[in-house]
Amino acid sequence: MALPAITPYPMPSADELPANRVDWKVDPSRAVLLVHDLQNYFLSAYDRDASPVPELLAHVAELKRRADRLGVPVLHTAQPGGQTPEERGLQQDFWGPGLPADEQAAAIAPEIGPAPAETILTKWKYSGFVRTDLLERLREQGRDQLVITGVYAHIGVLMTACDAWMQDIQAFVVADAVADFSADDHAMALRWAAGKCAVVTTTEAVFGEDGGDGSHGTTDLGGTTAPDQA
Repeated sequence: MALPAITPYPMPSADELPANRVDWKVDPSRAVLLVHDLQNYFLSAYDRDASPVPELLAHVAELKRRADRLGVPVLHTAQPGGQTPEERGLQQDFWGPGLPADEQAAAIAPEIGPAPAETILTKWKYSGFVRTDLLERLREQGRDQLVITGVYAHIGVLMTACDAWMQDIQAFVVADAVADFSADDHAMALRWAAGKCAVVTTTEAVFGEDGGDGSHGTTDLGGTTAPDQA
């Protein structure tokens, strides 16, 4: 099964977000920002000029700028192209061969491309923790919070957030810096995360005064919001 052609849908607004079960707050001294699978291949399922993609990329870029100012490490996950059936395992049954052996398809979107100090982790499964050293990197840096952005919200983003919870890492899913197959899938992922394993927050709040605890306000990026995809 190939990726679906994703119909444009509006990025959820702050007043549409689910209530959080916990009140964790992002602490820049404890946090890592994760940009999950924002590769050209996964974004190719969208109309890049239609919502939610412009907002997604603008918000991730803004979070990267804030992370840099606050000294928050930034990690990217990216799946390799040209995987063998053995490397893909059961993903082959659900999604087919995956990324082609094409550098442009596998590249991270240029709007949020990694800076020299940012690390790219090669990712193989839904969760960013499986067959990577993500957990080891968090432990080595004394970080126990993971701020998650990217695609797709109800698959890899949600599984990574759940896996973080399994490792006693506080996860924060940035609702307007992830994207999905549909508005319904996006909303389902946020509801499940907020109720089971993470704090759902917004780009405005995550590194703001409220610490990304889910006190959802209106998003104001100081002019960086893109005009009318994670």
